[in-house]
Amino acid sequence: MAEIIYETIAEVADPSMVRVLVAALRGYGFHPLNRDDEGVFGIPVLTGTGGAPIEVPEHEAADARVLANALLRDMMKQA
Repeated sequence: MAEIIYETIAEVADPSMVRVLVAALRGYGFHPLNRDDEGVFGIPVLTGTGGAPIEVPEHEAADARVLANALLRDMMKQA
C-alpha cells in the first residue's frame, strides 16, 4: 500500500480560522490532515512558523491551495 504524502498549503495562526478552513476544505471534498490545534494540557502547539500548517494529500494540493487562499482572503475581510 502506498504511503500518502501530505503538502502544506497554508499556515494559519488563528485556531478558529484553522477549524473553519479545515471544515470548508472537507466540505469541498478535500482531505486535510486532522491535527489538534492544542498540545499537552491545552498549551498551543508551537510550529516555529507562527501558525498551524494546513496539509492535504499531495495530489490535492494545487486545487486545495487555491480554495484555501480564497477562503482566507474572505475571512480576513470579515475580521
